[in-house]
Amino acid sequence: MQPKLIPNLLLAKSYERNKQSWKGSYTLVGHTADVINSITTIIDTLGGRLINQFGLKCSLQQLKATAKLAGYIHDWGKANNHFQGVVRQHMKNAEPKRFLPENPQLIRHEVASVLLAWEFKEWLQQGEGDFMTALAAAGGHHLKLGGRIGKCTDELGEIRQAGENKLYLYTIANNQYLPSFKGLIRYGMKELGLPKPKLSQKPSICWTIQDIKVKQNEIITAYESWQYDPVVVAVIKALVISGDAIASAIPQTNFSIKDFITNKSISNTLNESKLQQVIDNRLEGNKLRPFQEALGNTQARVTLARAGCGTGKTLGAYNWAKSQAMGRKLIFCYPTTGTSTEGFIDYVHNQLDSVLLHSRADVDLAQLPQNLYATGEEEEAEDNEIATKLESFKAWGKESIVCTVDTVLGMLQCNRRPLYLFPVIAQSAFVFDEVHCYDDRLFGALLRFLEVVKAPILLMSASFLPWQLEAIQKAVGENLELIQGSKELESYPRYNFHYYPQPDWQRVQTELSNGGKVLWVCNQVNTAIDVYKQAKSGGLNALLYHSRYRYQDRVKHHRAVVDAFKPENKEPVLAIATQVAEMSLDLSATLLVSQIAEPAGLIQRLGRLNRRYCGHALDAIFYPDEKVGFPYSQKQLEEGKKLIKSFSKEVTQAELAQWLESLEDTRKPETDSVLLDGEWRTYPTSLRKEGFNITVLLEQDLAKIKSIPSKELPRYTVPIPARDTHKWQRHKFYPIAPSNLWGYTSELGGFEIKEGKS
Repeated sequence: MQPKLIPNLLLAKSYERNKQSWKGSYTLVGHTADVINSITTIIDTLGGRLINQFGLKCSLQQLKATAKLAGYIHDWGKANNHFQGVVRQHMKNAEPKRFLPENPQLIRHEVASVLLAWEFKEWLQQGEGDFMTALAAAGGHHLKLGGRIGKCTDELGEIRQAGENKLYLYTIANNQYLPSFKGLIRYGMKELGLPKPKLSQKPSICWTIQDIKVKQNEIITAYESWQYDPVVVAVIKALVISGDAIASAIPQTNFSIKDFITNKSISNTLNESKLQQVIDNRLEGNKLRPFQEALGNTQARVTLARAGCGTGKTLGAYNWAKSQAMGRKLIFCYPTTGTSTEGFIDYVHNQLDSVLLHSRADVDLAQLPQNLYATGEEEEAEDNEIATKLESFKAWGKESIVCTVDTVLGMLQCNRRPLYLFPVIAQSAFVFDEVHCYDDRLFGALLRFLEVVKAPILLMSASFLPWQLEAIQKAVGENLELIQGSKELESYPRYNFHYYPQPDWQRVQTELSNGGKVLWVCNQVNTAIDVYKQAKSGGLNALLYHSRYRYQDRVKHHRAVVDAFKPENKEPVLAIATQVAEMSLDLSATLLVSQIAEPAGLIQRLGRLNRRYCGHALDAIFYPDEKVGFPYSQKQLEEGKKLIKSFSKEVTQAELAQWLESLEDTRKPETDSVLLDGEWRTYPTSLRKEGFNITVLLEQDLAKIKSIPSKELPRYTVPIPARDTHKWQRHKFYPIAPSNLWGYTSELGGFEIKEGKS
């Protein structure tokens, strides 16, 4: 027998104490209407840009009809006693009631939506939209369909048994549709133009576990013969996810959904005069270099800029945007949070209507002078979905977004934030910087993006290997233009290479005595800490910078190093860093000391030496790394040594690029994409190759972090080597590093405590 439903109303959202939140947008009909309103407004606002951006082979009307159908059925599965019990658990005199986590729902509500819509397919197929595509999009709108922990499972939802083997549905009773569900039916007839429903079989009142399994198998079997356009399916999934995100978040603000989407202005695009101001401010009265002008004159949709470090690629990119990105938004993608923050501060802050968007942007910007940057919105916590949505939405109305590459390419692996940003991605031009540093998985995602997205795109790199050029050309499928950097700048003799079995401390001290700025790059954090301690014991003015700090401390160390190397700061300094120096530090050293690493990394490190050319070559001292495999293989270290030994005279950036591009290096990027290849499946997986580290919180911080809001947790996170962390306790999804294994100081960062030592 169906459990009673009191109040006799299907809810879509949890009841909030002291609020009449079971009305309006909190009802199933109200929320469904909000989602369709969101999807429709997004599509109508973007218009033909949506079709053109992705080269869709369907009409805008067909796209809208299917997206609306998906939005219509996406939450049908909430009409069951388990879900309605969960959202009623804090309501007085309400039935049913269900308390989590002790009593999990038998199946997730979006899985129930798929199964219930399948029972109504005779009726739903009579509308304009494609039913099978809509069903897949509806089932995946919470990114939990067909996969678990980043891996494909081929399961159409997990069945979770908690002492019950039945799920009751609030759809029909005594051969009559129940009032709330009848309202949902009527809304579909009105909004989607569906006829009065006539079904050959009556809808279910109850599902047993066996019933659920039978329906799951029937639907999966139907999808095995599904003929579909993967790009159209991907776009509809993204529209439903972003539309549902807006419909869930905005009712908790003072905006109406339509006003938010239109007034927040998805269509707010680049202003040429503001963009020219960015360029003029960086030029400081100088003229653009020929290759920067060439970027602004390119006729190709996809352009490649190959130029050495410090030669002006970024300024050239903004000149490119002035001709290629008008009428669009501009998304500037950097490989790391550090480089994206520096790019934002140095170029567009207070000049374009722009936003810095990455997972720790608020921590970075908090280090700037007071009131230099204020958004009025706060960073999200990992477990706060509403805050995540609102954080993403602040980019919707901006002309320019500066972010990590994950914020865009993560869409291909169904990462949450990029999908919330879909209306922005759907009408932007893109710059991808430092492409040469992408790992095989990230580069593979870039190739798929180039295949699918038909927007103006600029790829920038110090070098492009032959296999990379070939792969990019194949992905784009049309003419490219490769623009070389300034031949004059890249032909300057910048470096003198020296290889020693041990680092030359005397040379370092001499350089500092002469007022120099020395950058010392190590391959491991522990090595960097040892060098730093040695420098401090010798009375040198030393700074330490690596990745194994609390994030808020790392930002301070980053800023201290960058500021110490500014031309106006005349004090000599020695900065000791790890691989984070290869891209995150925009500085010009007068002496480089480095362990041997793989060739591309060494060239990146050299990009920090004599970056602002002083008129002659400067010394770069290299010494071996005995720790093979951490992080470089024997082959990589041998290739790095070969690079250094190949030059016995003064070296130019052009010669380094030519050496690297002459390597017989062929790699096979990982081009799989859940969004494009997953068919009916929609679940998040990793955009990058798994690294050596895992992000943790420290046990010594536990008392403090338990009393702070979740949004503050990223300030206290620390990356450490991923060894046996699965056994550790957790707080808000983060492992807690035990104090007997990991020590920490704000000066040195995190360090491993060996047995019997500290």
